[in-house]
Amino acid sequence: MSVLSRPEFHNEEAAYAYVEARIWANGRTCPHCGEAERTSKMGGKSTRIGTYKCYSCRKPFTVKIGTIFEASHVPMNLWLQAIYLMCASKKGISSNQLHRTLGVTLKTAWFMSHRIREAMRDDTLGAFGAGGGVVEVDETFIGREPGKPVRRGVGHKMKVLTLVDRTTGRAKSMVVDDLKIATLLPILKANIAAEATVHTDEAMQYDNLKKHFAAHASVNHGAEEYVRGDVTTNTVEGYFSIFKRGMKGVYQHCGKKHLHRYAAEYASGTATVWR
Repeated sequence: MSVLSRPEFHNEEAAYAYVEARIWANGRTCPHCGEAERTSKMGGKSTRIGTYKCYSCRKPFTVKIGTIFEASHVPMNLWLQAIYLMCASKKGISSNQLHRTLGVTLKTAWFMSHRIREAMRDDTLGAFGAGGGVVEVDETFIGREPGKPVRRGVGHKMKVLTLVDRTTGRAKSMVVDDLKIATLLPILKANIAAEATVHTDEAMQYDNLKKHFAAHASVNHGAEEYVRGDVTTNTVEGYFSIFKRGMKGVYQHCGKKHLHRYAAEYASGTATVWR
């Protein structure tokens, strides 16, 4: 049986039950006042699916409050279909494709996809390389910086800094304005554990990282050195390969104000199996 045959993808009540089991794993609570005991499901003929009543603050609520589903009229089962399609598409899925597949308007598909990307963002700090693991760091260039004329080289392109924890496979990407050490070092120190070993290429902005982390090693791509023992940035380069193929082949164009969301989509692991 296909994964997409599961009831939560076709029945809205089953979809609500699926989301409630994950958001309220420790018991249902009112999002307005925090009441956990005196709540019950409303069952009137005109009551919206998934609506509960809090007898403490007397307000109705659903599991959608405080989530990406809030204030949306899109059926919950279509939201779950969209999430599955985005997570199962290794190089991404365009709003046009979601619009055709889900039977919603293009504007709705664009709205849904950006909300899902926001949910994929990882704002936790300091976990990369915890316990002395290896973290690969590199940057890539894509599109064009707003207002900058196209010239030879990469100065006119938008810049994305990416960290990959080789032990956990976790990745994190951030859009940066420049590649100066004054810009990058605070980001690296905030996201990488002090006991980590950092692997980079020979770019000058990484020269003094050994002062801030347990160890730093680099490979010289300019001399066609890509691996030296276990020192390499091939993992993060592989990540960039998927990121760029998706951005150029699927999305084709992205403004800088939205680039951080697309970066979060790829960093979250777009090939993740639905669990």
